[in-house]
Amino acid sequence: MLVRVALHQTRLRTPGLGLDAKGVALGSKGVVLLPSLDRLVAFLALFTRQSSLEDILRSMKVEIVKSKLGAREVVISLAAEGSDRMDKVAEIARLAGGFTFTGTTRHFVQYRDGGAPFGYDVAELLAQDASYALYHTSFSQVYTVDRPIEVRSLLLRLEPQLDPSTADEPGPKWICAEKGLGPALISYFVRSNVDADVGLAEWAAESSFDEGPVQRYLFRVEQIPDRMRPLLTSTPGIAVFQPVTEGVGVQLGFRHPVNLRACPVFARDGLVLFRGGDEPLEIPTLPALGPVTAFARVELREDVSTARTQATTVSRPANIQLTLRMVPTTDPWRGVTASWVRPDEMRLLRRMAYLLGAETLRRATVAFTEHGAFVRLTSGVEAIPVGEFFREVHPGLFVPAGYDPLPAVSPDVLHKSIGAPQNVVLFVGRDARVIGIDGAAFVSLESALLEAQDWALLPAGAIEPALATEVPRLVLESPGFRPMRDIGPGGGDEGG
Repeated sequence: MLVRVALHQTRLRTPGLGLDAKGVALGSKGVVLLPSLDRLVAFLALFTRQSSLEDILRSMKVEIVKSKLGAREVVISLAAEGSDRMDKVAEIARLAGGFTFTGTTRHFVQYRDGGAPFGYDVAELLAQDASYALYHTSFSQVYTVDRPIEVRSLLLRLEPQLDPSTADEPGPKWICAEKGLGPALISYFVRSNVDADVGLAEWAAESSFDEGPVQRYLFRVEQIPDRMRPLLTSTPGIAVFQPVTEGVGVQLGFRHPVNLRACPVFARDGLVLFRGGDEPLEIPTLPALGPVTAFARVELREDVSTARTQATTVSRPANIQLTLRMVPTTDPWRGVTASWVRPDEMRLLRRMAYLLGAETLRRATVAFTEHGAFVRLTSGVEAIPVGEFFREVHPGLFVPAGYDPLPAVSPDVLHKSIGAPQNVVLFVGRDARVIGIDGAAFVSLESALLEAQDWALLPAGAIEPALATEVPRLVLESPGFRPMRDIGPGGGDEGG
């Protein structure tokens, strides 16, 4: 008999049962009791539709249990970890026709429901050594384990169900063809220009009467054309599969009862193909796959010498050479590191030099030619706003800013077509005329701007006569009794 757990209750009789942070009676494990295997499949189908088995797969264990009366049922045990997980498990189990319990070792009490929000506790324990002792409000029963059930084996035994809506699903496909149909299918894909990979898979002989291992051709097609789909899906000996997850495929027109995407129980380096109405095909390791074009038919000429003679008599086609042009472009300016100052702008360059900073003068280089001065500044020639700006499209190759070459060849090809030596700096004007300047002609701008200054040499005299001159001596004497006796009458009051 079960009793309801009250709010703030601290003592519980069931071994291993405690209260979580919400006050719900909860053990370390959860147990789901299902009456049959079909109810187990329904539980897995409902659970995988909402969430993945990956969270509970490590702790989940499925077993066939046997009661005292000999009735066999299914038990699913998993780590509880919290009331949130158990609430979801209990809802799905209730929908699948099962019961949910919680506990730790052998004794499991009914999980909470609408009649007991905080769960249940047992009033008296059953004196049994069975594997499971389940306590419910309507029954108390003990069970012994009959045999375990592996989830992967269960999924392989489930037969896919008819679902015509999957026949038109887009995307890549797996195609399995019997050995006799493989070469014809390869030829069909090659003629139809279908991008596909092919491999040869082997299975062990089904009986001792077989001559050897069973071989089938395995194709991986990125996209099957619509015109080929009816032929491939209706031809006996050819089966088309839709990949549902990595390493798993289901035949077109069928659907697996359980969401296989939520069941990470199959190896990723292998392949499992579920066939409708037949046993699934398991490939532990994918065979080597290669393009079907490698199997295309190859034909050789019988008379090779004649073919060579005919090839040598073919005349060489005329060269196609285009004149280089420079056309304006709307692309933003990048890499503007040079300027062409023509002779009529040299006076402006001289005036601008007085306004430039020391760092700009030190880093800029200039070369003077009969066509003007060419200034280069790696940090950006915008600091010297004189002349026509050029951008460097290739090391040592400059084109006008705002212009692109036509035809639109790469800068590397343009530089090679000019054929200038490596140490020559090339400037392509707007008229596509190319000017080359020796790289050694570029000198520092601060060294090139400042002209030579006039200076005068002053003679230096001997220092000995100056040192020999006697220094005057100043002597102070008493002015006497009458200090102003030398001033005549009226000498100090005139003009007063």
